[in-house]
Amino acid sequence: MPRTAPRICPLCEATCGLTLTIEGTTVTGARGDRDDVFSRGFICPKGAAFGALDADPDRLRTPLVRRAGQLREATWEEAYAAIAAAVPALVRTHGPQSVGVVLGNPNVHTMAGALYPPLLVGALGTRNLFTASTLDQMPKHVSSGLLFGDPFAIPVPDLDHTDFLLLLGANPVESNGSLCTAPDFPGRLKALRARGGTLVVVDPRSTRTARLADRHLAPRPGSDALLLAALAHTLLSEKLTDPGRLAEHTEGLGELADALARFTPEAVAPACDLTAAEIRDLARELAAAPTAAVYGRIGSCTVEYGTLASWLVDVLNILTGNLDRPGGALFPLPAAGPRPRPAGPGRGFALGRWHSRVSGHPEAKSELPIAALAEEIETPGEGRIRALVAIAANPVLSAPDGRRLDAALAGLDFMVSVDPYLNETSRHAHVVLPPPPPSQSAHHDFAFNGFAVHNQVRYTRAAVPLEAGRLDECEIHARLVLAVSGAHGTAGPSAVDESAIRGALAKETADRRSPLHGADPARLAARLTGENGPERRLDLMLRLGPYGDMFDPAGQPDGLSLERLLAHPHGIDLGPLRPRLPGVLRTRSGRIELLPDPIAAELPRLRAALADRPAALVLVGRRHLRSNNSWLHNVPALTGGSNRCTLQVNPRDAERLGLTDGGRARVTADGGSLEVPVEVTDTVRTGVVSLPHGWGHDRAGTRLAVAAAAPGVNVNQLLDGSRLDPLSGTAVLNGFPVELLPLP
Repeated sequence: MPRTAPRICPLCEATCGLTLTIEGTTVTGARGDRDDVFSRGFICPKGAAFGALDADPDRLRTPLVRRAGQLREATWEEAYAAIAAAVPALVRTHGPQSVGVVLGNPNVHTMAGALYPPLLVGALGTRNLFTASTLDQMPKHVSSGLLFGDPFAIPVPDLDHTDFLLLLGANPVESNGSLCTAPDFPGRLKALRARGGTLVVVDPRSTRTARLADRHLAPRPGSDALLLAALAHTLLSEKLTDPGRLAEHTEGLGELADALARFTPEAVAPACDLTAAEIRDLARELAAAPTAAVYGRIGSCTVEYGTLASWLVDVLNILTGNLDRPGGALFPLPAAGPRPRPAGPGRGFALGRWHSRVSGHPEAKSELPIAALAEEIETPGEGRIRALVAIAANPVLSAPDGRRLDAALAGLDFMVSVDPYLNETSRHAHVVLPPPPPSQSAHHDFAFNGFAVHNQVRYTRAAVPLEAGRLDECEIHARLVLAVSGAHGTAGPSAVDESAIRGALAKETADRRSPLHGADPARLAARLTGENGPERRLDLMLRLGPYGDMFDPAGQPDGLSLERLLAHPHGIDLGPLRPRLPGVLRTRSGRIELLPDPIAAELPRLRAALADRPAALVLVGRRHLRSNNSWLHNVPALTGGSNRCTLQVNPRDAERLGLTDGGRARVTADGGSLEVPVEVTDTVRTGVVSLPHGWGHDRAGTRLAVAAAAPGVNVNQLLDGSRLDPLSGTAVLNGFPVELLPLP
């Protein structure tokens, strides 16, 4: 008989609750979990296709080890023995910087990806860490670090209570949201308007989100920072600011007006291709709203001034008094996050504590730009990356100039991939460690609960037992940590988790600010429950967290723990977002530092952009509801329809350039040329073309049959990696100039 089991969807940032239908050990269906405390039954096409993804015949089921140049199936022991023989020896000979680590986007959608990569990087001792953040969200981390002292203190719009929502470069109706975890984002936007609120969307494309809006502005791509600066200038010059209680927690308010003096609506309007009146009206409407939130995402991040745009989003929220108040932008309080500390000065946030070896790129949040990975592998000399550990990463498609990186990976001495597929990147590995299907893994969203629009906590154990011969994903990672650290064969995977628990408790009990200061770590560890190391670590984080029971020796009856969470399979509602300032601040001053030095030093470059002559034609990416970067193109249920790799061109541009709908064109930019099918549509404004990212599944040596049948082209091949936001190291993937030529 079929049975059902709850499961949190791991396929996008919305983290919806699912109810899986299971026959034997096969997932035969997935529907929205109506009892889920957060998503209340909402589901999108990705979640509905959970079973098809889970059962994809192209998923690897055993490790692969390279022998005589060929990847061949191997045992787990053979795979880890190969890693243990290669990586520690390379580190001994060439030093820890000879190993790089790459973390991909799916990494944050798993428990293992949250718990073990920090231990892996620590075991290796390398500073060569590259993640998908520098292709996506690093500008927001940097701006939050500079403003608030903590790069993870990212305020999210209070979608369910705001009166006015300004979205820039975001298309949550199709992406389901990003850095704003909100199941049923479309429904929340419709509810905003139904209660009399206003939705304004700023996007060069007429997206599905834009079509829901009260007003849609379509500026020139890449001009977000200029537009936001002009909005802030208008608020300041017309004395429309009202920071309220934020004023006592903020420094730099007086200097901000001078810093933004040149960004008048009249000066900015030509660069944005908007009118000065449109800019002034928007600023006045933002200031007049009872509550308001400004939210910018990937379209405003992956541009030349992405960090400035991210900073200005919060500047507007601060100037209007909407930061940290209901209906504005608030800081979530995740259950497995750190317990709030008393307000006061912190360590602050610094950029450029070290730099990349070849081009001298500064680190941000302990990460280097992934656009620099190829040169760090290719360039001879001390510190050259000779070995790579790639976890759920496919930078050959996701990073600029995939051809160059493809060639560089082929020259590595050794490479490990933790990946369920043999894709464009993992095909270069010497060892591939495949995690089990998601139905066979437990799930808690460590990362995304930190961006959730409502405080809640959920955990689901594996819905299906592990198949014979497979390892749990957490065990795969734990064994990898042992293998690279030289402890393979001398300790079991549980030793990795117990070491992490001892370290966390030692830190907590040594902290004079903690109620547990001076307590016995061993006695505290004995209170933890769970079937395995990862569950014990989750239990520890819940108990030490803001709702936990660890601080009462007797155990608070309503305090949070793994045991209590397991008794609520559909989650526990922890209440709406609430004001948290000044407690979240970790700046050296203990205040919001509104005009930090790195931002002030970058503003002259933005002022110079006012005189730039805009390119005649620029390219932007786009999202598909049934896709997520490069990793869902092998599921038949998620292909076809609008999920196509076409170049969208405005009818007037098509006529001017001699392009026809269904015809082909050559697109040329810094990194080379691509031949693409043309889709003529008025959903893109003039002067803009759009090509989705994540495609280009045409390389030999992969095992992605469905994706290879409709490979599309890799838009990032148009880039050579030289265009970066200098503060965050994020690749410019949107708003870069291109040329088009019609093909026969």
